[in-house]
Amino acid sequence: MFPDKPSVHKRSIDLDGMKVEMTMTAVDDNGTIYAVGSAEAPDANRASAALGAMKTALVRNIGATVTSEKARASSSTSTGQQSAIDVEASGTQNGTPMKLVGHFEARDTRFYQVIVMGKDKAMPKEQVEQFISSFKLQ
Repeated sequence: MFPDKPSVHKRSIDLDGMKVEMTMTAVDDNGTIYAVGSAEAPDANRASAALGAMKTALVRNIGATVTSEKARASSSTSTGQQSAIDVEASGTQNGTPMKLVGHFEARDTRFYQVIVMGKDKAMPKEQVEQFISSFKLQ
């Protein structure tokens, strides 16, 4: 549930030595970025490992410190292997307090990031929660 019409981009990224093509769907709403990214790893274990690499890269991007993190370890289900990390981080970028709220999830070889990142005071809690919680995998 994006707050405005998103744009879609593809780019190559390196996640701790694993090079993948990531598709990003994102919108910039007055300086707050709402984004969903997805990519595919060669195997399920590397997809799970990509979650931590994505989280670390995004936290570093705003010079942040993780303030809250909840991880669900890898598990096998009827839909395959899956794991997830939910994180909140605070930092500064060019002297401005910034915040990152993210959900990172792996299902078999596919992995996803759902993030909201922007100025701390410009991120309405209800809107952030609605965006993050609207992400559902079938």
